[in-house]
Amino acid sequence: MELSPFTRKVNPEVPRLGVSTCHFVKMAATLREKQTAALRRMLNFNAPITKASSNEPQWKILVYDRFGQDIISPLLTVKELRDLGVTLHLNLHSDRDTIPDVPVIYFVMPTDDNVQRICRDFENQLYESYYLNFISAISRQKLEDIASASIQYSCVAQVSKIYDQYLNFISLEDDLFTLRHQDRDAISYYALNRGDVKDTEMEAIMDMIVDSLFSVFVTLGVVPIIRSARGNAAEMVAEKLDKKLRENVRDARNSLFTADSAPGQFSFQRPLLVLLDRNLDLATMLHHTWTYQALAHDVLDLKLNRVEIEESTNVQSPAGSPRPMKKKKSYDLNTNDKFWHIQKGSPFPTVAEAVQEELDAYRTQEDKVKSLKAAMGIEGEDDSAISMLSDNTAKLTSAVNSLPELLEKKRLIDMHTNIATALLEQVKTRKLDIYFECEEKLMSKSVQDKSLMELIADPEAGTPNDKVRLFTIALICGPHMSEAEIDQYCVALTEAGCDISPVQYVRRWKAYAKMTAAPSQYGGGGISSTGMFANLVSKGSQFVMEGVKNLVVKRHNLPATRIVDALMELKSYQDVEDYRYFDPKLLRADSSSVPRNKSPFQEAFVFVVGGGNYIEYQNLVDYAKSKSLTSPKKIWYGCSDLVNASLFLKQLGHLGKEI
Repeated sequence: MELSPFTRKVNPEVPRLGVSTCHFVKMAATLREKQTAALRRMLNFNAPITKASSNEPQWKILVYDRFGQDIISPLLTVKELRDLGVTLHLNLHSDRDTIPDVPVIYFVMPTDDNVQRICRDFENQLYESYYLNFISAISRQKLEDIASASIQYSCVAQVSKIYDQYLNFISLEDDLFTLRHQDRDAISYYALNRGDVKDTEMEAIMDMIVDSLFSVFVTLGVVPIIRSARGNAAEMVAEKLDKKLRENVRDARNSLFTADSAPGQFSFQRPLLVLLDRNLDLATMLHHTWTYQALAHDVLDLKLNRVEIEESTNVQSPAGSPRPMKKKKSYDLNTNDKFWHIQKGSPFPTVAEAVQEELDAYRTQEDKVKSLKAAMGIEGEDDSAISMLSDNTAKLTSAVNSLPELLEKKRLIDMHTNIATALLEQVKTRKLDIYFECEEKLMSKSVQDKSLMELIADPEAGTPNDKVRLFTIALICGPHMSEAEIDQYCVALTEAGCDISPVQYVRRWKAYAKMTAAPSQYGGGGISSTGMFANLVSKGSQFVMEGVKNLVVKRHNLPATRIVDALMELKSYQDVEDYRYFDPKLLRADSSSVPRNKSPFQEAFVFVVGGGNYIEYQNLVDYAKSKSLTSPKKIWYGCSDLVNASLFLKQLGHLGKEI
């Protein structure tokens, strides 16, 4: 039985044992760049991309499942796919027509449903040749099922290649990744913490997380040193990942990690992987935020670097009078957008000022072009007109050449103006600045200007969800409350139309968790309110910031950042004394392993089991920046899924109802 195409191959981007180290000279490639390079290579039939293949790509069809779509969409635009020769991209489970003369590249998870559907494609002879790329490693059994189907339907010769790609994660930024977007409920905080979760279900969740983390390190070609707390889901992930990495490193014939590769991305030291459990810090998940990217996630539900906004436009009614009509518009926020790259971590008022400055600069440039056009239309033949004409011709040529750049700049300014306007509307309507200030003060133990009860009872301040979020943070971080006090607040919340089931869950969680030291974990923060928005008070401003506070937050470390700092800098910090140490490169796993490294880590991957958010990510980015002069650090943040506060509150509500 001829099964030549069924000899399993791995993603060629993945370093292999014995491969020349020239692959690692440019190790400064980020995780996002590595994943993009692997996808580009896959779309070139897993062959290196040459000048010839870039200039004249072979046309092909791309078929993906929903997981594949989520991985590709933040990395490659439709235009980039077209440039790589992809004429058509389709969902595996959609109705697809026969296209007999074209090769097809599949990029799918190795699930039973997907394998069956691929076998049906064989049966229907849909394409000329088949290149099968599985996001995670396919099992021997499923490989045999595909082989049997190809023999049964006489298309062995058309099945050209089968690859394990090890790309089972989503890169959103150079230093941010998440495991999944579709079907993320399967690995959510709720799935991990519900009371009736069975051991087999927990095992399956752990395997999903480990499979994705394994893909991250295979893509980078590094074996990290792993640290995790004891007695939680993060420890289970650490044990399983350590075992999986160790088995692969020891399998000399099939190892996915080269023996002679450089150990870290930017240094000769191996990176650290810090595995944290979401229960370490619930308050940050509910916190109202003040930075651009985190606000877009919280308020506008930023998903896979895309944000959707409802915009009002005037439409002519049959009677002839204009009537407002709302339509949804989506915007892509990616790393090529310089404004986004610079401002995504800035406080919202700073962003509004920066948008206004960009708009003013654009208008100045536009006016120059307009005045040049007017000058070119000078009438008369006098000397001044002719000399002016020749001088302006050069200027106009330069202006015309910069026109595409100017138009792109205008598109980006319009996009950020619309996003900032939508955010400002929500900030004003829900008084989000007051909530943010109040929560920051709770978390840093400062004196409150307004009592909690006042905010909860104020019908003008925020939605019911905003009120529950505020009170839950007060419960976790604020001064101790008696049961009677909590009940009193619960009555006030119910009267304000709030669902208090999340509060009930956090009450129980506080009782069970060793929360004695928790409140002290938030600290060192503080907030001050500066005066007017100097640059936005001018009449020409797009943004009417009246009534919104210009809040300046002092930099402080959240619990996750404090732990990462202690583990990277080898500090003796009470909370990490008990952290477990795993080194998958050691021959034998030893639960009593003690840290062997004596010098601080330069690189760390921080991964939160049970969901993460942009506030925590931004806090780690700020921490790394603060170290850039003394001891430069590179930190990546990952989480099982990126959850905004509304979704997390919903999960806490489900858990509260199950008590």
